[in-house]
Amino acid sequence: MFFPGQASQYVGMGKDLYESSEAVRRLYELASDEMRLDIARLSFEGPAEELKRTHVTQPAILLHSLAVLTVLDENIPEFDFAAGHSLGEYGALAACGALSFEDAVKAVIKRAALMEEACLKNEGTMAAIMGLSIEQIQNVCETASADGVVVPANFNSEIQIVISGTVAGVERAITLAKETGAKRAMKLEVGGAFHSPLMEPARLGLGEYLANVVINRPNKPVVANVTGQPVDRPEEIRELLVRQLTAPVKWAQTMDFLKEEKVTEVIEIGPGKVLTGLAKRALQPENMINLDKLEDVNNFVPIV
Repeated sequence: MFFPGQASQYVGMGKDLYESSEAVRRLYELASDEMRLDIARLSFEGPAEELKRTHVTQPAILLHSLAVLTVLDENIPEFDFAAGHSLGEYGALAACGALSFEDAVKAVIKRAALMEEACLKNEGTMAAIMGLSIEQIQNVCETASADGVVVPANFNSEIQIVISGTVAGVERAITLAKETGAKRAMKLEVGGAFHSPLMEPARLGLGEYLANVVINRPNKPVVANVTGQPVDRPEEIRELLVRQLTAPVKWAQTMDFLKEEKVTEVIEIGPGKVLTGLAKRALQPENMINLDKLEDVNNFVPIV
């Protein structure tokens, strides 16, 4: 079971789920009270530019995923592993009982606010590189680091890697990537340098916050972003969630692990189809399901 991360958002997300369930409305009200803004209105009506802002996007996406689980209720599909891309890891942990829905929402609100503050403090950007190997990307980043911080941030697949760092460092890396033979190398429309050393102020703040959050042992294995391996000890989960802010997302390695475990069925919970798209190439699953809208939930038939 997969949970999407930032950039999967769209205006209107979660509206039909919200209208169908009192329990979902309570989740959104909890978030709105915590954030002191109407997250439901921003999710359902936009504007898109405001919804893209980190402190709004992250809780909005998590709320959408948790809304799907809430509406599914007792019909939540059986699964063997859970994983989420970056902020999606909180959805995976909530689905497995490691975090309560309420604590997951509050933690992501805090995480998103800290990351947006770090973006303002340390200006940066990200870029997607396609067609180069992990080793080639690492070499590009090392060379480009002479112009500013730049590191691999998301290992999304064997051929799609996102880099992150200062504007100068990333721009130099884009040039070098093209010279190295990349099929594509383009800057992304993001608010800052996520999963890079520029997120260090957020990492410190999140560590202090999560120290007081109850984390339970998950009832199903959760594959962690930082390691690409299952994690089940509460203290290790806490540590990895903090490290995640400055460490790369090892999604390709997560796919490798799930392939070794002979995973053949994939369900993505929340907005969009980004993770099922990546899984289609990496896992070649027999079945793929996206549960995004109320119609998807109502039409859902568990895989037998």
